[in-house]
Order: sequence, then C-alpha cells, then structure tokens
Amino acid sequence: MLMKRFFVLMLLLTAVQVSAQSTGSITGKLIDKEVNDEPLAFANVLLKGTTKGTTSDFDGLFEINNLEPGTYSVVFSYLGYETVEMENVTVEAGKPTSLEIPMAATEGVALDEVVLTTVARKDTETALLLEQKKAVEIKESIGAQQLGKIGVSDAATATTKISGVTTSEASGDVFVRGLGDRYLSTTLNGLPVPSDDVERKNIDLGLFPTRVIQNVSVSKTYGVESTADQASGTVNISSRELSGSNEFSIGVNTGINSNVAQTGVYNNYKLSPNAAATDFGFYDQNQNTLQLITQQGWNTVKQENPVDYGFNIVAGKKFKDRVAVLATASHSTRYNYGQGAFRQFRSNFVDDTITDATTYNKRIVNSGLLDVTYFLDDKNKLKSSTFLINTLDESVFEGGRNGEGTIFEETDPAEGLFQFIRDQNTKQTRLLVSQLLGTHYLSDNNTLEWAGGYNFINASEPNRIRNEVNFDPEGDFVQLGRTGGFQQRKSKQNIEDVEFNGFVKDAHKFINEEDKSFTVEFGGNYRNKSRDFVSQFIGVEEASVNTINPPSIDNLEAIFTQANFDNGLLQYNILQPDRYEGSLESKAAFADFNVGLGQWNVNAGLRFQKDDIKVTYDVGNIPGRIGSANKDYSNLYPSLNVKYNLSEEHALRLALSRTITLPEFKEIAPFEYVSQTGQVTRGNPSLEASRSLNYDLKWEFFPSNGQLISVAAFYKQISDPINKVQDRGSAGVFSYFNSGEQAEVYGFEAETKIALVTPEYNGDTGASDGYGLDLTLNATRMWHQQDLKEVRDADGTFIRTFQYKGLDETGLQGASDWIVNSSLNFTSGRIHPWDASLTANYASDKIFALGAPEIQTQSETFYNDAIVENGFVVLDAVLSKDLDKHWSISLTGRNLLNPEIKRTQLVRPSTTGIETEQVVRSYTAGSQVRLGVNYKF
Repeated sequence: MLMKRFFVLMLLLTAVQVSAQSTGSITGKLIDKEVNDEPLAFANVLLKGTTKGTTSDFDGLFEINNLEPGTYSVVFSYLGYETVEMENVTVEAGKPTSLEIPMAATEGVALDEVVLTTVARKDTETALLLEQKKAVEIKESIGAQQLGKIGVSDAATATTKISGVTTSEASGDVFVRGLGDRYLSTTLNGLPVPSDDVERKNIDLGLFPTRVIQNVSVSKTYGVESTADQASGTVNISSRELSGSNEFSIGVNTGINSNVAQTGVYNNYKLSPNAAATDFGFYDQNQNTLQLITQQGWNTVKQENPVDYGFNIVAGKKFKDRVAVLATASHSTRYNYGQGAFRQFRSNFVDDTITDATTYNKRIVNSGLLDVTYFLDDKNKLKSSTFLINTLDESVFEGGRNGEGTIFEETDPAEGLFQFIRDQNTKQTRLLVSQLLGTHYLSDNNTLEWAGGYNFINASEPNRIRNEVNFDPEGDFVQLGRTGGFQQRKSKQNIEDVEFNGFVKDAHKFINEEDKSFTVEFGGNYRNKSRDFVSQFIGVEEASVNTINPPSIDNLEAIFTQANFDNGLLQYNILQPDRYEGSLESKAAFADFNVGLGQWNVNAGLRFQKDDIKVTYDVGNIPGRIGSANKDYSNLYPSLNVKYNLSEEHALRLALSRTITLPEFKEIAPFEYVSQTGQVTRGNPSLEASRSLNYDLKWEFFPSNGQLISVAAFYKQISDPINKVQDRGSAGVFSYFNSGEQAEVYGFEAETKIALVTPEYNGDTGASDGYGLDLTLNATRMWHQQDLKEVRDADGTFIRTFQYKGLDETGLQGASDWIVNSSLNFTSGRIHPWDASLTANYASDKIFALGAPEIQTQSETFYNDAIVENGFVVLDAVLSKDLDKHWSISLTGRNLLNPEIKRTQLVRPSTTGIETEQVVRSYTAGSQVRLGVNYKF
C-alpha cells in the first residue's frame, strides 16, 4: 500500500508541474581562474538586453532554456570578478549550446579565452568520452541520450553496447570479458544494490528503465575505492538528475510481440489464477498456502488483449538556485511467449523429452525516482536519491500437451500414457534504495566525499502451482503423477534483504600544476547485509493410484476440492519449511596516490578488506536439518593504473590488480531450488572464495571529442574457480564447487566510434544542413580454459573427480569466443530532425552448464557433457522524429531477426559409442514492435 501511495503521489505532483520546453538552450560551466580552475558557484548569467538569466550551481554549471533559435549576447558577472561578455552565441533548435567561461578577479579575461565546447552533460556520448579520456582507470560508459537513440529500454541491454559485454538469454546474467554474475559487482551511484533473485549475486539490471538512468558505466579494472569482490569489473548506474532549471514531460507507448500475436496465442493467452489477486502490478493475497490448495483454482486463466503498453512522467524544478528536484514515475506491461523443445540427458541417455515446451510471461514494472540536490553554499553540496521498483512476473510453463512428453520413471511405454506438466508462478519484487551523498570543498586543495545508503528488498513467490499428470492423448484418461508425493503441489518462497552501506573519501592535492600533480586519497567502506529466506512445499497425493482422476488436462482443479480431502480420496503432504539466515559484514580501508609528471600519470593504491559471511540453515535435505557455514576473509588488495599520453589524442593505459570472489548465501546454504523443468540446484557449505590476478593494456585514440578508436589486451588468472556442476549420486542434483585449481581468460578488444558523415551548421536558420551518419563498432576475441581437478585425501585415496570423458580441462562457463556489438546512427540534420538507428549484437557459443561425471569411478563412460548456448544475432532498429517543439514520436523494433535460441549437448550412449549433438532447449523470443509518443510542456 505504501508503494501504491508513492506512485499515486508522484503522479499527482507531476500533474501540477507545468513548464516551458525550450526550442534551444545555452548551457555551460564557469571556472575560477584564481583558484586553480575550480568551479565558480552562484555567479550571474544574463542574456544582454533581456531579463532572462540564471546563476551557476555548486559545480559551476548553468542553463538558460526556452530560447528561440538565433544569436545572443551573454553576460557573466560575479562580485569581485571582472564581467565577461560573449557575443554571437548561436542557439540551435532542440539542442543545447555549451560554453566554458574562465573568470578572473583582477584584470578580467579576454573574449578569445572563452571556449565554445560540446555539450558537457553527463548523459551525452561526447561528455562521457571526454570523461573516459581524462580518467586514469579503464572505464567505458554509455549515456541516456545514446540509449534513447538506439532504443535501449533498460540497464541490462545498455551494458551489451559496451565492448566485451554480453548477456545470457538462458540465465539473464551479464558477462564482462567472459566472467558472469559471481565475478561482477553492481552499484547505484557508487553504492551496492541488492539482488532480487536467490539464484543471483547481482540485481536484474532489466529492472532499471532508461527513464531513471543518466548513464551506465563498466569499469573493467579494479580501483581500491570499490569492493574487491569482483574479477571482471563493476557496473555502475548513475541515476538521473535535473539537467536544467525545469522539466515536465509525459510519454506513452504501445506495441506487441510477434509470438504473442500468433493465432491461437493472442486469443488464448494464459496466466496463472494468481492474476486475479493482482492490481496494477501489486499482488494481494491473504490466504496461506494450505488454504490455497482448495480455496483457489489450479487451472490457468485467460488474458484478454495481451498488448504491451506503458507510460511515464518526468517533472523537475530548481528552487532559488539552491535546490533541484527531479521526480520520475513509469509503468510498463509486457507480454512474451515462446515454444520449443526441452530434453534432459543422464549418462548420455535421454531422461525427459518435451517437444512443445511452452512459456507465457507477463511482466509489470512500476518504477519511481526522486532526486533532490541541495547546495548549502558554494562549498557544500548534498544529494538525496530514492529509487523504488515494483515488479510482478506472471509465468505459465506447459509441456506435453501434444501427447509426446515423456518424464523419467513415470510410466512404462507399454501403458500408452504420456506426461503433461504445468508450472505456474508469480514473482513479486519490491525494491527500495535510499541514498544520501555529500561533497565538501574543505579548502582549495582538500575535498571530502561521503555517502550512506539503505537498501530493502522483498522478493516473493507467494503461490507457485505445479502439476504433473499422465494422460492418454487418444482418449480422455488422466492420471495424477505417481512418482513422489509432490507432483501436485503449491509452494511459496520469500527473500527479505536489508542492507546498510556507506563510504567516506578524503582527497588532498599537494601539487596541482599544469605538468605536475600529486594527490593522495584515503577513506573507508562499510557494508552490512542480512537475508531471511523461507520456502514451503505442500503436496497433494491420492490415497492410491487412480483413486481419483481429473476430467482433462485443462480442468485439473476439478478434483482438488475440500470434499475429496474430507473423504480421504486426497491427502496433504506437508513439509516443514526450509529456512536460512545469512549475514555479510564487509569493512575496508583504502589509500592511493596519483602522480602526474608531464605525459605520465600513475595511480597506485592498497585496500584492506575484511569480509565475514555467516549462514545458519534449517533444511530438510541434510541429516539433522540444522547447520551453519561461516567464512572469514581478510586480505590486502593492491591496484596499479598507469597512463601515458603519447599526444593530446593518443594514450596508453596499463592496469594491474588483485581481487577476490566471495561465495554467495545461496551457494553455501544447502537449500534445494527446483526449476520449472525439475532441475534441482543445492548449495554447498564447503565452498570457498576464489582469487584473481588481473592485467590490462589499452591504447586509445580520440580523433575528436565525439570519436574514439581503441585496442585493448587483457589477461585474468583465477585460482580455485567456482562452478555449478552436477553433484555425486543418482539424483542429478547440481551444486557449487571449487572444481579446478586455476582458470585463465585472455583476449583482445577493438572499438571505434566515428562520424562517417558530419552535417554542416547553417548560421542563418540556426539548424544543421545535410545528414549525419555515425558508426559504433566493437569486437572482442577471447580464449579461456580451466582445469578439472581430481580430489584425493592425504593418503592418495580417491574421493571424487570433476573430470569426465577423458577431459582434464574445459572452457569457462558463460564465456564466448567472439563478441561483436555495432550501431549505425543516422540524423536528418534539420530544425525538427528525424533519427534512425540500427544496432546488432552477436555472441558466439558459450557454456551454459559444465559437464560432470555421473558415476565417479567410470567417468569416461557415464557422464553428462557440457550444455552449450548457441550463438545468435540480435538486430534492433529505431526511428524517431521531433514533430515540433512539444511532440515527438518513435517506432522501435526489437529482435527483428527473431533467431531460434538453442542449447545443445553432445551425447554418446554406451550402447552405440557414436557421439551426436542434441538440442536440449530451443525457442524463439519473438520480435517486438513498439510505438511511442512523448509530449514536453
């Protein structure tokens, strides 16, 4: 209810905010020549001959909007400083003109010192490239403006536009240089954010719509200011801020998925019965799991008109040039559908076969951001950022409706029966991130920064419904599954995470000259995270086989009545709930120094980090149920970043570091999670952290402020790598192990961002004439491997092996040999331009799950080979047009090629000895077409 009220309040607040949308604007920065070019705050900026003006903010930035195209004279003044007047400042329609103005206190500045620059906002591609050029560390970013051009809707997709980054369609994980979820760190405004999924370390970046993003950056090298719990780098999301003096816009969009639009799907789109308890994406159900067995249906329900839609509102205003407030609210509803094959092999023989594995998914996302910036004075700045997300995922998985489904050990072929399974699930995720950040200029050479954050997340699966039945596809006979007592069940799962975190950093500039500098930084980080997890299963079984039979696979709920329980035909099978509690306390202190000597810039640092992980559990799948796992890691983590400027445009970078990868709560708590297809994953309390040595070398060339050409080489050595592999025994359970002694990944990256065609500026019309065409292209080639170890005790006695099929090494899970991302952007270059963008992404085959021996002592014959996710191309296109100074429209096409997504496995049955490649999962995601309309007041 609190979140509902928040979104309603935001809608009401933004509804009363009305401000003018400029046809052009003048933005810029004032710098103080008397104080080492520091920002000059609260200076006056006035358009000569008018009453229109503003003052610079804490960072020396200013903006005057609502300007008609043309030329203006701008006057800059500040008490005790010479007044500067700049004439013939040209304003283009729909584009900001940016200036950098030095001001002096004595004899003033000549007009030839005033520099006309590109846009300096942190959401533009040019500004982010300038930041990348100046930085010592290796970091790449993409801003909100570029994301809008190429039709990116969320932060997860945004990361794939950066070189060396890809995502897994199967798991949803983001991979940076071949290293996935466990090796990555995710932050919001530099502070950690929690995961929304028990199966993952990092939060689903798809939960962050571009509406709340200023930019997304990927730091591929480690710096001592950030946590050492990373190996591939850190993804940081910078939340959106007010970029001008006021803003107010409303946008709506609608579209459809091509798979959903099919005949037989659109008019029969299925959701779970939980859909009746949802309102605008908020699940509200007061009955407990036991009551839901008989008081809620088990059949699917029909969704009318499964058409995608969404809307968003943005409002912001500055008050007395000291307080800037920005509020955004958005809602989206999306439908997806996929159908394909599913097979599971055990010891090279097929276990389960479903040739019509079908998934329906409805996702509702409500998000809101409230950003408040307060300038106490010209030396002190406070920023508050509050981010809310409410996500509801409704999914229905079905298999075997076509009468071809077979599930291991369920029926004998002679019976003529086949299997039908259905899994219906609702997942509600509620996330609150509240942050307070401060910047204080204690003196001309001393800057203090600090931040504190509170994270709360509740991820609930309140009512998961599972049915497995046997049926005769040629008749009307339906039989409840007879292997185990939980093939008909309802279950719940709930995660609640609470976290407090913060950092403090003090920077001292001892030398700050043009070709010589020396800066020392020191500070600390703190993170305290706790998790409460609970899961409960309630199964239903009949007194004996065929005691009661459902009338059809589409009316299974007909038998789940209270009367059938009362008369003994059905009985409950109630398991004691599984629980675990986890806590992570991380304390760190760091120090680094930065030395600049001419063309050289060296940054060296050291971090001491102490991580304490404690998990206590009470689960039914281990003897005695109760246990605990405690991990304590205290280490020093050094980093070295060296930059050598060959010229103003060319630079070489070298980075060296040592990091750690901590085990997650779910990886060391022996709870068993069951997937839709029945795959069981269990934690391992004996799992230990892995450690990484990281080496990077990069050459960068900036032909101009908006262009880049770069080549990089990297190498990572990981000791005690962590993998998900099959455990010993006949159950086919997957778990987490330090399955090797060492892993290696190395490769090359090449990237270019160039303007193929540049439009010319027309001073008479205030617009650009001709056309513009930009190309962004990056490619990564990787090599990767890890050893598979054999474990023996001190006496040399065999304990277990991770080797199989005669292999003692394999590739890294999730690593592609090739990753290619490209984008071609076109603009018409007129007063109200239209833009077009075509983007493509490709990642070659990657290992989805490592292979493992089935029988430890006969690992060359009885094994399960690696499951591989095959490579495919994703092609997106966007067309957008500014109709006038208020209205704009866009047409977006996603996944236009709609490739078949496949996972394959090599299979060699002992009966034939012939190895073949088998498809174990296949489907298409569908193409999405969306039309959007936006109005700016």
